[in-house]
Amino acid sequence: MALFDLLGRSWALGVTWQLSSGPMTFRQIQVSCEQMSPTILNRGIKELMSSGLVRRGDQGYQLTAKGVELFGHLKPLGAWSQRWVDDLSATRSDDQV
Repeated sequence: MALFDLLGRSWALGVTWQLSSGPMTFRQIQVSCEQMSPTILNRGIKELMSSGLVRRGDQGYQLTAKGVELFGHLKPLGAWSQRWVDDLSATRSDDQV
């Protein structure tokens, strides 16, 4: 439950997802996460760092080995969520006909 609590906090999952493609600077993360406030991003990064999922390296913030392992479990949810959105869109289109 502690993991779900962490990932359910403001933008923690989004930051993890963005960092899965490689190191990013603070600004790059902020832009890729729809211009979230610096305060929210800073808090989220600190929480992810204290949890051992993110670290700061020479090229910016990046996932640790544990963060990469976690993302391996989360990645299938991306494909599932796309199918879910497609199904919702199809259902709504059918309802409008």
